[in-house]
Amino acid sequence: MSFEFVKKLPAPNEIKRDFPVPERIARLKAQRDAEIRDVITGKSDKFLAIIGPCSADNEAAVLDYTLRLKKVQEKIKDKVIIIPRVYTNKPRTTGTGYKGMLHQPDPEKKPDLLGGLVAIRKMHINVMEQTELMPADEMLYPENYWYLADVLSYVAVGARSVEDQQHRLTVSGMDVPAGMKNPTSGDLSVMLNSVVAAQAKQTFIYRGWEVNTPGNELAHTILRGAVNKHGQCIPNYHYEDLMRLSNMYKTKDLKNPAVVVDANHSNSSKMYFEQIRIVKEVLHSCKHSADVKQLVKGVMIESYIEPGNQKVGEGVYGKSITDACLGWEESERLLYDIADLV
Repeated sequence: MSFEFVKKLPAPNEIKRDFPVPERIARLKAQRDAEIRDVITGKSDKFLAIIGPCSADNEAAVLDYTLRLKKVQEKIKDKVIIIPRVYTNKPRTTGTGYKGMLHQPDPEKKPDLLGGLVAIRKMHINVMEQTELMPADEMLYPENYWYLADVLSYVAVGARSVEDQQHRLTVSGMDVPAGMKNPTSGDLSVMLNSVVAAQAKQTFIYRGWEVNTPGNELAHTILRGAVNKHGQCIPNYHYEDLMRLSNMYKTKDLKNPAVVVDANHSNSSKMYFEQIRIVKEVLHSCKHSADVKQLVKGVMIESYIEPGNQKVGEGVYGKSITDACLGWEESERLLYDIADLV
């Protein structure tokens, strides 16, 4: 074997002990989690807006951005629950390039996994304290979830991870909503099978332990578009796609049928400005069909302070160094439009 064991990292309980969630924030999170749960279960007719940078690469800019979200949330709280995307792990199609703050607390320096674990936990807690909004993150590495389990109110499992057994089984032990994306192939049955596994009781090995999980009834689907064999993007946010998914849910014995529509990635062909049109089309579909309205619980939007993206090191404050994002002005307007349309 050619592994070089560099250093043993602290266990999750050690990181949590050194960087605890303040009691006031823990109480607020419990309240917020209950509100989000009610949306997924259908008890509440509020709409989820999971919005934020493709990758949370700079704490100062992320806090600036999420404080702006806080002001909007106050104005639309009767209709929309904003969940800030604070994504600290970045999946890479080729396995190379910037992999997120977990790997590189400073995108221009070498990987530092211990520094990354500390940095991402501190950033999540700072967002919670300063905005009273409870964040979402992508679970790229199931074994790392426990470092953030007490700070996340929403978890996404990506298109390249959703077929992985360990991701599915780990979700079965969560007590917050977890969205399972359709795979890059677009096969909706694969996505629904991942929800079946996540909602079921499981026994498996996790971080060196044999564990039992009760199943997560809040596990649901995320439509993010697909890619065909020619590398062309195939969207799946249209009315027909939503109706198809609604009918497929009816063939499964699943609790709380729900979908969140990811307006970027293959749904927009990574043309970030199309997210505005896509979100509005989804909301129009909800008005057209009671089944679609009942199924669609929210949207996912990639957004930052400055529109577009840049290369690492170009130094534009609040501009994505991974996928291109909507800028703040368009994002703020879109959030108000969502509140008007739901």
